[in-house]
Amino acid sequence: MSLFLIAALPFLGAVFPALLIRAGRNACSWSAGLTTALALVGVLLHAPAVMRGEVIQARADWLPGLGLNANFFMDGLGMLFAILILGIGLLIIIYARNYLSREDPMGNFYAYLLLFQGAMVGIVLSDNILLLVIFWELTSLSSFLLIGYWRHLPEGRQGARMALAVTGAGGLALIGGVLLLGHIAGSYDLTVILQQKDVVQESPLYLTALILILLGCFTKSAQFPFHFWLPHAMAAPTPVSAYLHSATMVKAGLFLMARLWPVLAGTPEWFYIVATAGLITMVLGAVIALFKDDLKALLAFSTVSHLGLITMLLGFGTTAAATAAVFHIINHATFKAALFMTAGIVDHEAHTRDIKRLGGLRKLMPVTFLLATLAALSMAGIPPLNGFLSKEMMLEEASHTYWLDNHWLIPVMVTIGALFSAAYSFRYVVHTFLGPVRDDYPHRPHDPGAGMWLSPAILVALVVAIGLFPQAIAGPLVHTVADAVTGQQLDHHKLKLWHGVTPALYMSAIAVIGGAILLAMHRPMDRAWIAAPRPEAKAIFDRLVGALTALCRGVTDRLHDGALGRYAAIFLAVMLVLGGYAYATGTTIGATRSGMPVTLLPLIGWICLIGSTICVVWFHRNRLLTLVLIGVVGLVVSLSFNYFSAPDLALTQLSVEVVTIILMLLALNFMPKTTPAESSGGRKLRDAVLSVGGGLGVGGLIYALLRGDSAFPSISAFHLENSYKGGGGDNVVNVILVDFRGFDTFGEIIVLGIAAVVIYAITEAVMQTGVRAKLLNRVPDQPVAGDAHPMMMVVVTRVMMPVALMVAAYIFFRGHNQPGGGFIAGLIAAIAIIMQYMASGYGWATERQRYPYHAIIGSGVLVAAATGMGAWLNDLPFLTSAFGYIYPPGLEKFEWATAALFDLGVFLAVVGAVLLALDSLSRYAWKPHTDTPYPMDINPARDEALAEEGRKA
Repeated sequence: MSLFLIAALPFLGAVFPALLIRAGRNACSWSAGLTTALALVGVLLHAPAVMRGEVIQARADWLPGLGLNANFFMDGLGMLFAILILGIGLLIIIYARNYLSREDPMGNFYAYLLLFQGAMVGIVLSDNILLLVIFWELTSLSSFLLIGYWRHLPEGRQGARMALAVTGAGGLALIGGVLLLGHIAGSYDLTVILQQKDVVQESPLYLTALILILLGCFTKSAQFPFHFWLPHAMAAPTPVSAYLHSATMVKAGLFLMARLWPVLAGTPEWFYIVATAGLITMVLGAVIALFKDDLKALLAFSTVSHLGLITMLLGFGTTAAATAAVFHIINHATFKAALFMTAGIVDHEAHTRDIKRLGGLRKLMPVTFLLATLAALSMAGIPPLNGFLSKEMMLEEASHTYWLDNHWLIPVMVTIGALFSAAYSFRYVVHTFLGPVRDDYPHRPHDPGAGMWLSPAILVALVVAIGLFPQAIAGPLVHTVADAVTGQQLDHHKLKLWHGVTPALYMSAIAVIGGAILLAMHRPMDRAWIAAPRPEAKAIFDRLVGALTALCRGVTDRLHDGALGRYAAIFLAVMLVLGGYAYATGTTIGATRSGMPVTLLPLIGWICLIGSTICVVWFHRNRLLTLVLIGVVGLVVSLSFNYFSAPDLALTQLSVEVVTIILMLLALNFMPKTTPAESSGGRKLRDAVLSVGGGLGVGGLIYALLRGDSAFPSISAFHLENSYKGGGGDNVVNVILVDFRGFDTFGEIIVLGIAAVVIYAITEAVMQTGVRAKLLNRVPDQPVAGDAHPMMMVVVTRVMMPVALMVAAYIFFRGHNQPGGGFIAGLIAAIAIIMQYMASGYGWATERQRYPYHAIIGSGVLVAAATGMGAWLNDLPFLTSAFGYIYPPGLEKFEWATAALFDLGVFLAVVGAVLLALDSLSRYAWKPHTDTPYPMDINPARDEALAEEGRKA
């Protein structure tokens, strides 16, 4: 089975539980189980080859320019974790079917679980670290859904948010770390990176990359000081907790440290950061676990402790320690998943997880007692169970590891950690199952059916079997995985129960005996623990989050207060500072071109432009005068375009000015003619300084670019050379718009249409209120003309209409070779129709409207899209134009290009958008009359009622 299919199966399978839940809970769980089982079979089919030392690969280029490839590979390490994820996942699915109540949405649960499972499989099989990071973040998101599955519980929502915040922050650090690592190694493929140990460790970026990667690993695997989020994730259902703590999520950090061990380990920085964090986590987690009364909380902190143990072993940097870490990953997965499931059974049957309300369950739940006892003793490191073997290997490595030349610190600390580990393991069994049967259980407990105890029984069977026959059952797998972790062909020793009388044996005996003593002293120690002041990680986290939230809210309230002027001022100030820095530290472009002579006409235009601009600023409170001055500015700019041989731009600018001025005048009709004075003297001075500085900076930049040769070659030469050959037109500007950059133009007409529809939607919403009635009945603040529609203007516009449309057609058809095109023609046609509205009124023009403007916009977009898709018929990319010559009888040859059809789409979209905006604004000022026919979008009864309401107001 392909690795692509193995990685995709859980994601594909996540769809079925959500759908099949309608067929029943059994169908839902069977679909999830079969999907997981199929993926597991796919992994096991590759197991013989991997055990022989082969590496299974599947490669596909995705974004090779960015180094992001969809590459997967499976070696011993990837195979081990895939088996744990899918194998334990299958057992969890079976267990959850019987654990979840009928009130729990099982379809959602299995869908979330399979999404999470797929993300974990993606992590362990990825051969590209960027792809690995994508799956890494998916585990954070999907675990958020699982932890917060019981969203009606406040602790569930809080635990999910905390897990997402901590692991998400670590994920951001990890992204930076892997980018640096890929940059150092020259590739983002793991199979390449793992061969670059010397290059990576000799790089000056090694320490930075190491710290960032370890931050991602430590947050995901709950290492100190990020250990606090994991116990709060216990608000999730027990199947989720069992899965998170045994084979997934928290093991992701361990996996990544093991995966990158060949290239990152072996340095003092690795040892002191990783081993120290693991040692502290191991001891701290064990101590806290002993004093937890909630079964799942006890097991959660025990997970923290054992994750620290494995992290410490990886941090030692030796091949023997790495082998011990691999072995303990296997053992911990088996006994921890079994323990969580037994805790879930107790909670399910007794309706409580509080140890102080339990006890005496041995007689009531003998099967559960047996399974829990064997798993707990393995966690304590009692022979002949598998936890004892890996604990002995850990103690052996710790016994001869030095920390700052101190030979006793690490052995003493790990012995203390093992001692507390034995104590909380004993407590889990003694305080829960031993003692007399009580008569005050919240619910009378008993062993459940096989559906709940079968999964932990399978895992406990492995616990016993591996402990009794370690080499036969686990030896080959451990050795294969250790070779993959270290990147070496190691000379392994056999796994066995008895290693002789060694320092590790003495340390183990001290831990077991000391654990029993601590259990006997638990009651007074518990009172002392409760009374002793100590920092609470969750409280610290909550205060930190609260402080950050307050800081962010303060910054946001200060900067994002809705004042557009402030936004513009901040933006402009930053740009000026950056521009000034660039000017001071960079080099200027030397003047290599001579300037044009200044004649009288351009000088007059420049003076008008500067004068109009100054007047706009000076008289900006007078809206009508400001609008007139803006029109003057636009006119001068249009003349400037024409002066500099850009007639297309001049025509476009002039047409846009006419349309926008008319629409703005119409909008101004509903607004006060003057604006209030809102800016203080200080703000005016600030704005003046910024605007003058910005203007001088932009002007200086333009002047430098015009006078000097750019460091980059201009693209204009390409367009001039290929305009006719590639697009069939001599008008380079039009060919760029409808051919070379046709996709940009296509997007722009869509945006233009959306803007017009939004204007229509807003005005339609306002029309449903009393605002329009007040507008209709308002008293003008200035005298109005007695004749709203002068006959002279009516006659002139009626005569000009066909002429203007003929000009628009002329401009349209000449656009491919001469100044013009669909955009300019659309504006001219729109102006011609706007003149009819202005001369004869909204009612008259709307009555004669035959086509809705929405449809005109849509047809324009569809015509442009159809033109682009027509290229597909010739196996060419979207919007590739074709052109040729037509020879009509009796006429000269006529050039025709498919770009003209695209230009027709532009024409229709422009006409529709402009007129829809006009129509939307005009409806505010139109007064209904009983003898006037109404268009489809006008409601006479509503408008009359609103008008009457306005008169009464």
